[in-house]
Order: sequence, then structure tokens, then C-alpha cells
Amino acid sequence: MAQPLTYDLIRAQVAELLYLEPAELGDTDNLFDAGLDSVRLIGLIERWKSHGATVGFVDLAEAPTLTAWWPLLAPRPAP
Repeated sequence: MAQPLTYDLIRAQVAELLYLEPAELGDTDNLFDAGLDSVRLIGLIERWKSHGATVGFVDLAEAPTLTAWWPLLAPRPAP
């Protein structure tokens, strides 16, 4: 398995798809308004699953901001 996800890694990967610098993405910016589309979101989810994330498309699409995504994507301690 790849390294665990970090907030900065998520921001960087989203920014890369949107042809932005990570600093250009605000924590509460609507990522769909910034140019993210459903196909790219699906690609991100697949990439993040390789890091251990278990989130689904609908969970992220309902609130498309970095702030809303982080609690869903943050690594969880093993039980």
C-alpha cells in the first residue's frame, strides 16, 4: 500500500488536475466551480483508494471542498 493520505497531498493532487498551484485552492472553495468534474473525481477516488481511502463518489460530490473531504479521507487507526 502507498503512503497514507495527507491534507497537503490531497490538495496537490486536486490542484494538479485543475492546472492550479496548491496554494490557489482555498479550503472551502467549491471544487466543481473550480473546474473539477465527475470523471476527474472518480480518478482521484481510485488514486486515493490505493492509499487506503474507502470513500465513495457520492460522499465527496455532496460537499466538494477540501475541508469537507478531509474527515472522509483522513487515515484511520487500525482497530
